[in-house]
Amino acid sequence: MTNNSKFICRVSSTLNNDHKNYGKKNMFDGNEETCWNSSEGSPQWIEILFKNNQQIKGLEFQFQGGFVGQKCLFQFYKEQPEKNTEPDVEFSDFYPEDINSIQIYNMKSSVNAKFIRLIFNESTDFYGRVIIYLLRII
Repeated sequence: MTNNSKFICRVSSTLNNDHKNYGKKNMFDGNEETCWNSSEGSPQWIEILFKNNQQIKGLEFQFQGGFVGQKCLFQFYKEQPEKNTEPDVEFSDFYPEDINSIQIYNMKSSVNAKFIRLIFNESTDFYGRVIIYLLRII
C-alpha cells in the first residue's frame, strides 16, 4: 500500500526537523535513496491511519544497517484509538536483523485494522535513531 491518499502517517520525530530530506513521506515514495530518519531517543514510533479498514497480512521494512528498530511492538486497532486504549491485536515477535536488506514480517493470520502503531522500543544505534527507507503494508 503506497498511495498516500489512502492513509495518514505520523512519526515520533524527524532528524533536525528536516522533513524534506528525512520526513515520513520518504518511506512510501519508492525511491531507494530517500528515508525517514528519526531524531535521537527511544522509543520511536510510526502510526498509520487508513481511510477504510484494511486486511493486513504483513509488513515490509528496509532499515539502514546500524539504525534498526529493536524490541518491536506492532499494534492494530479496528478504529482510531482514544488515548490509552488497548489494541485489538498486538504482536511482539518481530526481531529485525541489523542489515540493509528488505525484511518481511508475515502475520500468522490477517488482521482487519484501520489504525496501526509500530513501536521501536530500542535501536541498534547508540543514540536510539531509526532509519527506514521502505515501509510497505501487505
